[in-house]
Amino acid sequence: MGLRNIVVTLKVTPKPEEIRFDPVTKTIDRSKATNEINPADKNALEMALQLKDRYGGRVIVVSMGPPFWEPFLKLAVAMGADDAVLVSDRALAGSDTLPTSLTLARAIQRIGDYDIILAGEESSDGGTGQVPPGIAEWLGIPHVTYITSIEIIEPGKARVKRTIKGGYEILEVDMPFLASVELGCNTPRFPDFRRKRWAEREFKLKTWSIADLGLSPEEVGFKGSATTVDTLMELKPPERLRSRITGAPDEIAEELARIIRELLR
Repeated sequence: MGLRNIVVTLKVTPKPEEIRFDPVTKTIDRSKATNEINPADKNALEMALQLKDRYGGRVIVVSMGPPFWEPFLKLAVAMGADDAVLVSDRALAGSDTLPTSLTLARAIQRIGDYDIILAGEESSDGGTGQVPPGIAEWLGIPHVTYITSIEIIEPGKARVKRTIKGGYEILEVDMPFLASVELGCNTPRFPDFRRKRWAEREFKLKTWSIADLGLSPEEVGFKGSATTVDTLMELKPPERLRSRITGAPDEIAEELARIIRELLR
C-alpha cells in the first residue's frame, strides 16, 4: 500500500505577539516581526513524514509567498521533505483566502500524482481556516478537518481521526484527499544537521510564477480577492476594577461575602 506524493502546504508567519498592521494598506506589516514556519503547518509536515516512514512516497512542500521564504522551505527539506516549491509573484500581494487557495491548488495540480494533501488547521496570522477546504474544493477532492492521525487501511482508502467538541470522530475517506491537521497533535522533529547543510548549499528550490500556473493578475492579489479590509480597530482588553476593601477582618469578610452573593445572582 505504497503512497505516491504527499503534498504539504506551508506558510511562513510572523510571531503573533509581534504582528503589526499597516494603517494605510490595511495589511500585515512583517518588517519588524520575527518570522517562523506556521506552527500548525509544522504539525502537518511531521504527519507527512510519519506517513512516508510507514507507507513510503515522497513528501513535497508547496508554499505561496515572497522570495525571503526560501530558507524556511529549505528547513522543511532539512526536516525530511523530498522537494519544495515556492509560488512567488508580485501579483499575489494582497490575496485573501480565495486566490490563495486557487494558487496553491494550481501548484498542486502541476506537481501531480498526489494521494494526500496536508495543511495546518489555520495560520497564526489570519486564523480563518478557509484555505485548506478551499484547495480541496478547487481540486474537487474530499477534505477532512482537525485531524490528529491517518492510517491507510487499503489501497486508495484511509482512516482518519478528527477532533470534535467533547471527543473525536473516526472517518474513512477515499484518496486523493486533503486533511487539515490539528495544531499540537504531534511533536515536529528536529532537522538533520547534515541534511540541513546540504539543503542550504545544494538544494535547488523550484520557484513558479502565476504564469507558470496558468493564472492571470486579475485572478489573484487584490483584484482576485472576494474580501477587502475596510477598517482597522484596536480592541483594548477590559481594565480591572482595582477596588480595595478596608476595615477589620470581620468587616472585610462580610463585604466579600456580599460581593460574591451579588455576582452569583
